[in-house]
Amino acid sequence: MKPARSSLPLAVLAAFTCSAAICLAEVNKVEKIAEDVYFHEGEIRPSGHCNNGWIIFEDYVVVIDANFPSGARVILPKIKELTDKPIRFAFDTHHHGDHAYGNQVWIENGATPVAHEGALKEMKKWETGLFGGKPGRWEDAAKNRKDLQESKLKAPTLLYRTEMIFDDGKHRVELLHFGTAHTHGDGWAWLPKEKILFSGDACVNGAYNYTGDGNIAEWIKTLEAVKKLGAKIVCPGHGPIGGPEMIEDQQAFFVALQDEVKKFAGKEPADIEAAVPTIMAALKKNERIARYAGNFLPAQVEKAFVEQGGKPWPKPDVPGTK
Repeated sequence: MKPARSSLPLAVLAAFTCSAAICLAEVNKVEKIAEDVYFHEGEIRPSGHCNNGWIIFEDYVVVIDANFPSGARVILPKIKELTDKPIRFAFDTHHHGDHAYGNQVWIENGATPVAHEGALKEMKKWETGLFGGKPGRWEDAAKNRKDLQESKLKAPTLLYRTEMIFDDGKHRVELLHFGTAHTHGDGWAWLPKEKILFSGDACVNGAYNYTGDGNIAEWIKTLEAVKKLGAKIVCPGHGPIGGPEMIEDQQAFFVALQDEVKKFAGKEPADIEAAVPTIMAALKKNERIARYAGNFLPAQVEKAFVEQGGKPWPKPDVPGTK
């Protein structure tokens, strides 16, 4: 997997393991990317952990993403090694389990879960029967995750619609929303002074794009708006930290995906399903975006096909479901 080309400032590059123009942080290692600002690349396999960040303010700490409960417990002691200031807020960039299921861990440690109001709506829709009256993703995931069996799903209780700002005179963090992307409630954490952007899964660095809860066409528009921030450092939801090219590459991948799918306009679902290997090969030829084409590609192709007016692919019969 090739990480995004980096244009990080030299002072920041020194904190990472770099080769030529490529910059890699180490998985499960705390990286200082600015004064009082930290990035932690999560262990995807086998733990399923997302990336985290945190900002140490004068009187408290803001954590970016709650992670799974097990992921929260990985970084909690690492934060406490750096500061004795209380952790007051945990920002869920969206409702998915690897970014929000750890909320209870942070609550138990004095923090309030924060999110865009769309994240709460999506959580109520998808994540648990506590809200919707039928088993949701939380209950399903808990069958195979001990950390969920020992925890409870806690929804964010501090919400914003357009923006929320933390500012102590030294540090400023703006929680923003630009529209639908990975989900309908994606939040971004923007540090205008340092020009650092924490993106959640609305921007990733590798083959981690799940499109099932979002909209590819809107995602492209959202990324266009995000580019106007002028970020110098991008901390993705998964994969290594990088520069602003990561946002451009993420967008370019979806544009290329749409273009490939458009070639099958008017075709039957089976035709484009059979063509996934061909589409994969075409995307892999583009060095800039090749790292985004992976195991999720069939679902991404289907999503783009349906958005362009095609029909969903027929799902195989599962014994015992009829």
